[in-house]
Amino acid sequence: MALYKDRVDAGKKLAKELSKYANRSDVLILALPRGGVPVAFEVAKELNVKMDVFIVRKLGVPGNEELAMGAISSDNIRVLNEDVVRSFQIPERVINMVAENELRELERRERAYRGDRPKPEISGSTVILIDDGLATGATMRAAAAALKIKNPAKIVVAVPTGAPDTCELFRREVDEVICVATPEPFYGVGAWYGNFSQTTDEEVCDLLNKARALPARQ
Repeated sequence: MALYKDRVDAGKKLAKELSKYANRSDVLILALPRGGVPVAFEVAKELNVKMDVFIVRKLGVPGNEELAMGAISSDNIRVLNEDVVRSFQIPERVINMVAENELRELERRERAYRGDRPKPEISGSTVILIDDGLATGATMRAAAAALKIKNPAKIVVAVPTGAPDTCELFRREVDEVICVATPEPFYGVGAWYGNFSQTTDEEVCDLLNKARALPARQ
């Protein structure tokens, strides 16, 4: 049974769990595109805080691309799932090839979504990383790892739904974790949405433009 009608509904419910961060100028919401953007926009709107994107790409196992052997961020920071790499005996040259391909797509999205706008200031900020859900958590782990070197004051991982084990894992990796629902068995992120249609680049750009037009922070 679906927990959320769609990503907008999920974002509104997630915002209630993050209410303590409302109206704070030091808070920055970073959405993982594409699916995390509609969720994050609702949170930013409800909390009246800044929002941007943090682009991370999954590194899929060749021939089984849905299975993540790791992920890469826009700063070319890689996080590998060593268990998957060992199990499938994936050589480094293959990892490098997949990473190069994903980096090209990542750079394309960076240009499409950001244009000439500068990247947001991370140092000293309380950063809330938002996606539409956590399954293996590979892309979120890459995002958190990339952010840590930018010296944020605090990293919060916040999702409407996640696999229980994955949400628990993040409690050891970031400062705070908000997983609104952790159903078991988990099945997958899309199983908990009535409408889980793909978010387009156009929708991402539209929501980022709307986020920049939100009322000034207190």
